[in-house]
Amino acid sequence: MKKYLIAGLLVAGLVTPALAAAEFYVAQNATSHKCKVISKKPDGKSMMMVGTAAFKSKPDAMTAMKGMSECKA
Repeated sequence: MKKYLIAGLLVAGLVTPALAAAEFYVAQNATSHKCKVISKKPDGKSMMMVGTAAFKSKPDAMTAMKGMSECKA
């Protein structure tokens, strides 16, 4: 019984990071002022976050980016 419990915890520990939801951000380059969708939160120096939301999928972030006035060139 103890072996099954340990095996179950080990499997759960390995699977959990794979199930973590990815987040996407709309970021603007500080020098060129071009926007793009990135998968990690902008650092605030070379890339500035546009808006305040993180998006659950890349297509959602791309759609939001098209509607942001900061990203229209």
